[in-house]
Amino acid sequence: MATENQIRDALTWLHNDQPAPEDKNVWEWLWEAIQGDFNDNRSTGQIAFDAGVSMIPVVDQICDVRDLIANCRKINQDPSNTWSWVAIVLTLIGLFPSLGSLVKGVLKIFFAFIRRAGLNQLVKVVDDAMQWVITYLRKREVQRYLRVHKIDDVFQYLANKIKTAKAQVSTSALLARFDDAIKVMRDLMDKVTWIPGAGAKAKAAVDTVLSVRRMADTYLARALEPVQKILDRIIYRLEHEALLKRSAIVDARNIHYRGALPEARAVSLMRTTHPPPRWLSSGAPTVSEASPRLYRPIVDKRVAQGWPSLSDQNIKSFHRLVADEIKGPAKLYRILAPNSRAMSDCWVSEDVFKALMSAPNPREAWRKHLAVWPDWNVNGQFVVYDVKEGQTLKVWRGEASSQTKDVLPGKHLQGGWEQVVFNVPRGHQYNDTMRYYRVGGGSGNRLQGVKTQAEFDALPAEAKAQYIALRDRINHPNISGPFETGWGYTDFAEHAADGRIGLPSLAGQVSSN
Repeated sequence: MATENQIRDALTWLHNDQPAPEDKNVWEWLWEAIQGDFNDNRSTGQIAFDAGVSMIPVVDQICDVRDLIANCRKINQDPSNTWSWVAIVLTLIGLFPSLGSLVKGVLKIFFAFIRRAGLNQLVKVVDDAMQWVITYLRKREVQRYLRVHKIDDVFQYLANKIKTAKAQVSTSALLARFDDAIKVMRDLMDKVTWIPGAGAKAKAAVDTVLSVRRMADTYLARALEPVQKILDRIIYRLEHEALLKRSAIVDARNIHYRGALPEARAVSLMRTTHPPPRWLSSGAPTVSEASPRLYRPIVDKRVAQGWPSLSDQNIKSFHRLVADEIKGPAKLYRILAPNSRAMSDCWVSEDVFKALMSAPNPREAWRKHLAVWPDWNVNGQFVVYDVKEGQTLKVWRGEASSQTKDVLPGKHLQGGWEQVVFNVPRGHQYNDTMRYYRVGGGSGNRLQGVKTQAEFDALPAEAKAQYIALRDRINHPNISGPFETGWGYTDFAEHAADGRIGLPSLAGQVSSN
């Protein structure tokens, strides 16, 4: 149990360096503090800006007791309110001893934001909390902790720790933590039982908590599903931050881009690779393509209302499609290669991107379920489009259709996962700046004779075949990246061996975000 001096120091910290009155017993002061009005804003601000609360065990313990009392008071007012039970589960998760002080401090920040906003704004509040998490991680005490414990990739470390905690979240585990907290409360109450007024207040607070504890066996289970969604969102956001830390190309002058794959070469590799690529399916296509004849009147009507235009090929890339409006805040993701435009047609939602990155082999899942031929896109990078709060983006969305090639009879790409299509006109200021390089001969296979888009467009078709496009600059203010997928740039070992092209140092190849 903490000493009286430790409690006094902790309470001084909690009260923004205001010491206890000289004529007041420190334990009485403690109970006044933890029974006072629960202030979510104060809690978040202190965790973010002051010393890391989880690095100060006595302060941490007092905060846990205060939060638990506040949760129980809300539940007593309306035991049927599921969100109040979710809030108490979030508090109890923070008591898991396996978390460690660093992870607990990060969760306190996320939970403080989520308790205020609820599940309806989960994506936004987790994103909002992230800046305070980063502020917390930059603190001197936390940086020292990271060095001592040799934690390099802190975001992935946090995500892994929370995954472990998520797997342990059960009614029995939460009730055990509840009982631990009650024991701490009883120890604290013993210090003030003899003080007139304070002892009665402390006993009343403990009785309130005990009353909720008796109901917990019935109600806690109802909170587990939304809590799992909360933890999933936090894990995903941390893993996303880990990806964003690894920008696409750190030193572009020393990196090789595996060049775009011509269709004939791609077909040859798909025919001769053994075993065949697992993303290439056999038999008849399983997801039919939408009919341009049927959808054209619908598309043209929507285009007149501000939706992006679709070519017949765009329409056929869908199984079914609908016009939709995405209201911010939201994120879309686009898988691309160094020769791909960041601002182009095909995107996926955050949920689909999460499913891709969670797959055993993300690249295989992407090619198979979104039906992307290797000669269309050799991948390796991704960009993020932020639909900001207050913005609305008009898009087309629906399941990707299966894809076939006449030169590959009996083979297809399955499709079936949702894709999102939107674009800006090719000449729009927000489209990418592209540069075109003539591929030279010799062992270096060097890029030569750079041309602008206009100069390239003026070339005859036979001359264009000697050039390769590379992204020079991403111009859309809502797009960040590029970032590495971590999948590599090739599907075939043979392509890796013969497709090395020195990549010039271009802004559109190096993340500035």
